[in-house]
Amino acid sequence: MEKVAGWYPAWHVALLYWTWLFFFTFGFTGAEITCRSCHSQVKPQQQHPQQGLLMHLRTDKGEKEQRRFPGKKGGERGQEAGMEAEDAGLQATLSPAPPGTKLSGWETRRVTRDTEKVTGESRPRAAAATAAPAEHQPLRGRGSPAAGGRPGSVRRRRRGRSPRGAAGREPGESGAARFGLEELRLGSTTFALAGDSAHNQAMVHWSGHNSSVILILTKLYDYNLGSITESSLWRSTDYGTTYEKLNDKVGLKTILSYLYVCPTNKRKIMLLTDPEVESSLLISSDEGATYQKYRLNFYINSLLFHPKKEDWILAYSQDQKLFSSVEFGRRWLLLHEQVAPNRFYWSMVGSGREPDLVHLEAKTVDGHAQYITCKMQNCSEATHGKPFPGYIDHNSLIVQDDYVFVQLTSGGRPHYYVSYRRNAFTQMKLPKYSLPKDMHVISTDENQVFAAVQEWNQNDTYNLYISDTRGVYFTLALENVKSSQGLEGNVMIDLYEVAGIKGMFLANKKIDNQVKTFITYNKGRDWSLLQAPNTDLRGNPLHCLLPYCSLHLHLKVSENPYTSGNIASRDTAPSIIVASGNIGTELSDKDISMFVSSDAGNTWRQIFEEEHSVLYLDQGGVLVAMKHTSLPIRHLWLSFDEGRSWSKYSFTSLPLFVDGVLGEPGEETLIMTVFGHFSHRSEWQLVKVDYKSIFDRRCEEEDYRPWQLHSQGEACIMGAKRIYRKRKSEKKCMQGKYAGAMTSEPCVCTEADFDCDYGYERHSNGQCLPAFWYNPSSLSKDCSFGQSYLNSTGYRKVVSNNCTDGVRERYTAKPQQCPGKAPQGLRIITSDGKLTAEQGHNVTFLVQLEEGDLQRSLIQVDFGDGIAVSYANLSSTEDGIKHIYQNVGIFRVTVMVENSLGSDNAVLYLHVTCPLEHVHLSLPFVTTKNKEVNATAVLWPSQVGTLTYVWWFGNNTEPLITLEGSITFTFSVEGMNTITVQVSAGNTILQDTKTIAVYEQFQSLRLSFSPNLDDYNPDIPEWRRDISRVVKRALVEATGISSKHILVAVLPGLPSSAELFILPYRDATRENKRTSADLEQISERLIQKLNQNLVHFELKPGIRILVHAAHLTTAPLVDLTPSHSGSAMLMLLSVVFVGLAVFVIYKFKRKIPGLNIYAQMQNEKDQEMISPVSQRESIPNIPQSELMSPEQLVDEKLEVQPIGSISTAAEPQSTKEIPTYVNG
Repeated sequence: MEKVAGWYPAWHVALLYWTWLFFFTFGFTGAEITCRSCHSQVKPQQQHPQQGLLMHLRTDKGEKEQRRFPGKKGGERGQEAGMEAEDAGLQATLSPAPPGTKLSGWETRRVTRDTEKVTGESRPRAAAATAAPAEHQPLRGRGSPAAGGRPGSVRRRRRGRSPRGAAGREPGESGAARFGLEELRLGSTTFALAGDSAHNQAMVHWSGHNSSVILILTKLYDYNLGSITESSLWRSTDYGTTYEKLNDKVGLKTILSYLYVCPTNKRKIMLLTDPEVESSLLISSDEGATYQKYRLNFYINSLLFHPKKEDWILAYSQDQKLFSSVEFGRRWLLLHEQVAPNRFYWSMVGSGREPDLVHLEAKTVDGHAQYITCKMQNCSEATHGKPFPGYIDHNSLIVQDDYVFVQLTSGGRPHYYVSYRRNAFTQMKLPKYSLPKDMHVISTDENQVFAAVQEWNQNDTYNLYISDTRGVYFTLALENVKSSQGLEGNVMIDLYEVAGIKGMFLANKKIDNQVKTFITYNKGRDWSLLQAPNTDLRGNPLHCLLPYCSLHLHLKVSENPYTSGNIASRDTAPSIIVASGNIGTELSDKDISMFVSSDAGNTWRQIFEEEHSVLYLDQGGVLVAMKHTSLPIRHLWLSFDEGRSWSKYSFTSLPLFVDGVLGEPGEETLIMTVFGHFSHRSEWQLVKVDYKSIFDRRCEEEDYRPWQLHSQGEACIMGAKRIYRKRKSEKKCMQGKYAGAMTSEPCVCTEADFDCDYGYERHSNGQCLPAFWYNPSSLSKDCSFGQSYLNSTGYRKVVSNNCTDGVRERYTAKPQQCPGKAPQGLRIITSDGKLTAEQGHNVTFLVQLEEGDLQRSLIQVDFGDGIAVSYANLSSTEDGIKHIYQNVGIFRVTVMVENSLGSDNAVLYLHVTCPLEHVHLSLPFVTTKNKEVNATAVLWPSQVGTLTYVWWFGNNTEPLITLEGSITFTFSVEGMNTITVQVSAGNTILQDTKTIAVYEQFQSLRLSFSPNLDDYNPDIPEWRRDISRVVKRALVEATGISSKHILVAVLPGLPSSAELFILPYRDATRENKRTSADLEQISERLIQKLNQNLVHFELKPGIRILVHAAHLTTAPLVDLTPSHSGSAMLMLLSVVFVGLAVFVIYKFKRKIPGLNIYAQMQNEKDQEMISPVSQRESIPNIPQSELMSPEQLVDEKLEVQPIGSISTAAEPQSTKEIPTYVNG
């Protein structure tokens, strides 16, 4: 049947309608818009925001379309999240220890707090001032996991996030009455950065604070080349209405990479050139109007500005060197080398107290990490301060506010130490069995440390701990707080500190595999779930009852400073919190809506069904909402009544792909710049939005109403009642400067103002009782008889709590007289925690006592080497007891502390060693089969201490390990065999390898030389080896015997002598092996030539050396067959004849050459046959140290005159020496 195309009116009408709608919406944006909208969506990794106003956009030049997320290294730099404007001082990207930086063993991290993206307020904090760009943190440095590096980037948004579809739905489309449907117009101007359409990164600095200057640095970063190929610098002096291009002022061929701004004087600007082209700085002192160029002889990796001195800067180079400048970068001084990345800090303790002191972590020559302090203009070894005794773990130094933290791992466990106000370090005390495996310092605000600790039984959660003022004693604040892994491996803790309200935190806690959001108003003393809204966006009632159902919030903020994150609050709007989340039994990534609280988290309202960026204007008097979408927009929403109602405004005539939003820094924040593009091929579009037109006047006193901070009706928060003033919702006036709280009065102390003290736990009845591991009766070790101490009641007042009277007296620790107590819990340790020490060096012993009267206790220390000391009291040993051991060995160090009530003892076994410099393996050159051979490891120096010997024989894969330096062994196979000994002394391992020849039988003959040879004998292995080769050659030439049968070894010592070995050579086919008779013939020929003085060599022109046969000793050659053959009888007769000859020689005192004969002996128990080197009756007494390898004795001393020094081996060394003979 034929099919006919029919006419379907309904279908065609629908097609025409959608076609018309498409062109109406997108027709003016160009073809690229469709490509943009079809990009796969990427869900941003949400982290703490950074104030780095550096934007990235992707062009169509073969680059991957990808959003910029926290920690992502796409582009040239990665950006570290976790910074707010108010915390700029400590969290600056250019500072060495920003929050969110993953460390070794632990981490420093600020509590998640949103960036002041619109107001841009900034108050520098102690430790490190905000670097560039001023209010706007640059991104982290390349190659560094921490901030403190280069600025990074935020890419142009090619695709966005729209949870409910590509287009989403604008607020108000639901028909809710709270959204005004009338479209209003905001005053705005648009400026295009002409000629920069290819540039895919932009960095912005807005001076603010009564300044109209805006600086923008745009760059083209080639992702294929990995470098910047173009840059442009723009400057506006009219709040962004127009911009001037300044390329001609900085150099048309100059390629700029980064823009830095002095945090204490924003008129001072610093531009850094691309180091791949040139290494230079361009400095401006007039807000970027003019520049001076200065060359650098190093490549800057990160900068740290001083928080008070505007011209003082620290610069960290790519080769781990730290430089300082007191002239705002015009001149630099090398401060220190081998500095750990992002581990350098300015000192900020006290007003004006050593402002030029620098704290840094440096690597020592032997690879250890050490905490060092020094002056910025003089950091020599002589001026170094070392506040922490001994070494620390790598990348563990943190200097933050009044605290210094270090980590030291021993016994496989990390131990954390803190110094408060630069006093002596004290170990941080966590509950005894917390056994932390990871720690992050979250906050050091208000003289208290907030830390997240991952304990031994946790994997994806952390426990929150809060300390006393000194940062020593920690108590539990909240268990099992959710954590996540950032893209750079950094740990993100789901904890958010609400701005503007002291002691208020939000945290996501994991309970039975469900994550729920909790809130506290008293620094973690009490936590509660969030009450969900009563109605949804449309006014329908929600039946969500605690504790089964509650509101859950996402507590991570965006790393993109142009857009808000999941949650936002401001110091200038203390009651307003805006966050994304969901309602239900647990936190979910689905059905995310936007919620707002205008009473500091007590009640919440749903404001959008989709995620929006919500920004604060006019000190929170106006909220601005822009939808997260991948499509271009031209509308935004404003609320003048804390999110209760919203009005729709257009800010541009053409829809714009929004890349980010920047608010004017300062008090009022009424000008906003929107960055975006009309298409991915267009220039950067800067839309200046001025909100002043929506206000007709400034607010007056009658426009405000009082509002009291409370927690579910409880007005006393952190021991005080605080009343703020809020603008009345019906008033539409401009607020201006923030005035803070109207009144604050202290409350009467109640039990809620006190937390459990260290060692105590809160039980179900609310009482703080001692933990099972804590002994409340234990006194401070500093408590002495006649003095007093603070006896804990089990409670301690929450730090920064302002309550008075009430139960304060009952819960406050009481002073009590120190009773006399017998010493208990005595310990003695070394200052570095090691049980080894080096001979001749100071050893510092620390004596610790858990209980007892320190001032009235006698202490006696016996060092185990015959020396003992006594002290009248233990307090005099706080700096340690120093002692030097002159000998090596294992010493039993004992300490006894006694007073009138008792005594206690402790013992420490200390291994004292000296550096092992050389190892020489002494063993025979030749031996017979199945005979025991002795091998000895000779050491230099001979007394080293406790050693371990590892012996390797031939090709055996399993070594023999001994504690003795000598072993015996046998060889059952003929041939050349290698023996290697490794000697382990502490961290040093040295080895020596020797070769031994094994035969069934051989003969040896002692040789002597003309006396004049001794005049030229330096007695070093190299000389003996060369003479052996010369003697062997002379013997071969004189006798015609094959060199395969001869082995010559010149012996150490004087007079000069040598050993001649006559070997039964076997050819490659293992045939034609020489018999005993053959060896006899060779021996006779050799002796004959030697006696005839035919063996000689010329040492140097005119110096002739004769070789003689020396003493004669004999040994029988035994036939291995069991029967008595004729040859055996002949051999026996030969032996008898030789014996008679010896007798005749002795009688007539004739000097006839001697012969040593060696063979395999069956079932004999005679003494071991080794080289005559070991026969002390026939050679001078030679020290074993002279038997070292040639390589080891190059610098050996001759006689008693040193010819050089030998350094201690720090790495395993190996020497392979063939014995001092020549065999071929």
